[in-house]
Amino acid sequence: MVHAQELTKNQSLVLDVLSHTEGPLSAYSLLDQLRDKGFRAPLQVYRALDKLMEFGLVHRLESINSFVACTHSHDHKHGVIAFGICDTCGRVDEFCDAVVEERLKGWSKDHAFRLSKTTIEMRGTCANCLAA
Repeated sequence: MVHAQELTKNQSLVLDVLSHTEGPLSAYSLLDQLRDKGFRAPLQVYRALDKLMEFGLVHRLESINSFVACTHSHDHKHGVIAFGICDTCGRVDEFCDAVVEERLKGWSKDHAFRLSKTTIEMRGTCANCLAA
C-alpha cells in the first residue's frame, strides 16, 4: 500500500479532491477544481490519475468516464471490484462480493481464460433517491 508521503504533490492534490467529493469526477472537472493549485493542462491530471489507479487509491468508472477515490482496503490486483452508480444523484458505492468473485474465477478456469482485471458497474437508483 502506498502512503501519502510517497505521493507527488499533484497526486496528493487529485486524491484530496476525489476523497472530499460526494460523487465521481471527470478529469476535466478535476482540472477545473485544481487550476488555482497550479494545474494548467489535462495531462497533469491524467498522469496523477494513472499513478493513483496503479496504487489502488482511485478507480475509473468506465461507463461514465469518471473517477472516484477508493473506499475499501481490498486487494485490487486479484479481487473483483463492483460499483453501484445512482443515475439520479450520482452516488457511487464500492463493494466486493466473494460469491460473485468465486463464480467469475470458476468461469475463467473452466474456459481457460486468464483474468487480469474485473470491474462490475451497476447503474440504477440508490435507496435515498427511491425514498425521495
